[in-house]
Amino acid sequence: MQKEPYNMYSFLLDRTARRVKQYAQATFSSKGFDITLDQWMVLKNLYEFKDLSQKDLAERCGKDQPTLTRIVDLLAKKGLAERQIHPSDRRSFTVHLTEKGVEKVEGLSPEIKEIRTKAWENLNENDFKHLERILNSIYKNLEF
Repeated sequence: MQKEPYNMYSFLLDRTARRVKQYAQATFSSKGFDITLDQWMVLKNLYEFKDLSQKDLAERCGKDQPTLTRIVDLLAKKGLAERQIHPSDRRSFTVHLTEKGVEKVEGLSPEIKEIRTKAWENLNENDFKHLERILNSIYKNLEF
């Protein structure tokens, strides 16, 4: 009986995603960035999109609300982000970067770009086109 090919590809996709995260987090730690990969994702989104509601920030980062709340709490303790009461809904908050948070993002961005570039070594333009097409197809297949 022939193996189902999607089992192998699902395994490869999961394994690769795990390796990318492990490599990035290990590099963050070895370089003393004092943040996690998940914290970086939140910081980077706040830098790019400014004040976001916690709900919007959670969606952009692919995190559930409780997880995002914990990450924002940690970033606030480090003085990198802070919450403000939402201007039109006093029951909710927006999150924004502090000046220290902006400095952190701007200071780490070049190094993080190098970390991300490592994964793409030895791939050519054709590889990228195929990968993009395949990943977009998988993503669309799983729409709700």
